[in-house]
Amino acid sequence: MSTINNMHNLRADCEKCFALCCVGLHFTASVDFAADKVAGTPCTNLQTDYRCGIHKGLREKGYKGCTVFECFGAGQKVSQVTFKGVSWRENPKLAKEMFDVFPIMQELHEILSYLTEAWTNQETFSIHKELSHAIEEAEQLTMLSPNLLLKLSIPEHRAKMNILLMKTSELIRKDKSSKGNKKLDRSRADLLGANLRGADLKGVNFRGAYLIAADLRNADMRYTDLIGVDFRDANLSGADLTGAIFLTQFQINAAKGDSCTKLPPTIIRPGHWI
Repeated sequence: MSTINNMHNLRADCEKCFALCCVGLHFTASVDFAADKVAGTPCTNLQTDYRCGIHKGLREKGYKGCTVFECFGAGQKVSQVTFKGVSWRENPKLAKEMFDVFPIMQELHEILSYLTEAWTNQETFSIHKELSHAIEEAEQLTMLSPNLLLKLSIPEHRAKMNILLMKTSELIRKDKSSKGNKKLDRSRADLLGANLRGADLKGVNFRGAYLIAADLRNADMRYTDLIGVDFRDANLSGADLTGAIFLTQFQINAAKGDSCTKLPPTIIRPGHWI
């Protein structure tokens, strides 16, 4: 399976993208973005070579949101495969369609990332065949023409794939929780600003939970299900996320951490961490 053998295809490669996130997406002036930007309009910092003019100083200049964003490789897929290397600058008539397709491809690649992670885990051997079929199906969808991609029902596809991802979570977390840990299901929990410093959270299901600005310093988060968790400004300094499942680079980029934070091998330690 090509996706399983090429995990790097599910990471952003800006050199092969026509800066779709810098043009197609809408930004609102906030703590994450220094100014408003309408979808379909190039960011004022975008250069003619599709590079960012302030890339090295994004955070200092008020564009923290740009350093957090991760497209799961959708940018280069849309640029080089879906539109065959023809940019919105070369053919302005393609611009709107290209920008509309981008977020759809991003969601498909995110789903592919989760499915691939599930397949590569030894605890999911019993459902490998189902996962293989799901990966092939998702890959085929990413190869559709622009007009067919725009007709896709992403919520329907996500719901279908989520059944497999939940099975994955149960298989991986089985018997992983610490003895006496009774609060295993914290899915969709509102833990905004919660004090969980040093907490034993091993094997907990945090699917869709809000952990914005939570204090998770030195917490044991091994084998936790973190799909859809909002980690914005959460403090993960010293936390152990070894074996955590469905953790994305996007989530880690949005959090705070340090050199003592233990991460899964597929996650890159952000440059802005202490």
